[in-house]
Amino acid sequence: MQVSIRPYTLADAPALFEAARESVAEVHLWLPWCHAGYQADDAQTWIKSQIEALANRTAYAFLIEDDAGRFLGGCGLNQINDAHRLANLGYWVRTSAAGQGIAPRAVRLVAEWALANTNLQRLEIVVAVSNTRSHRVAEKAGALREGVLRSRLFVHNQPHDAVMYSIVRPEA
Repeated sequence: MQVSIRPYTLADAPALFEAARESVAEVHLWLPWCHAGYQADDAQTWIKSQIEALANRTAYAFLIEDDAGRFLGGCGLNQINDAHRLANLGYWVRTSAAGQGIAPRAVRLVAEWALANTNLQRLEIVVAVSNTRSHRVAEKAGALREGVLRSRLFVHNQPHDAVMYSIVRPEA
């Protein structure tokens, strides 16, 4: 299966809503925005915010799709720190497409895009210690495991230790 990434458009809101609702049981564990009460308006509002963020270069959100145009999930860069030229790289894949190598391919595509289209030096992937699937994604995508950060994430109002992975711009 071919996988590609592209920026969201407002026309993607129904597909985002459908994928999120399908994936609540798995995704909500680590991404609280994907919850049982998630509504179509939430997808529309979020996409509007990401279109604005892309225009302002404050975040870069991409949807992941297959060669038939099926919405597979999302990935992108946020928490951009211009002073230190780094950003957080995040990802999720809908439940019906999980386990097919989609997320690692999308991570590589986002990293390639970032290195070609921004001056970012460092992309960080921060994964809760117990999120084993996300660890595999980061590792398969070629990110380097750097260490465990104590209480680095708060998910569902609980602190979680997290592993820091990085992808850095190759030295010339």
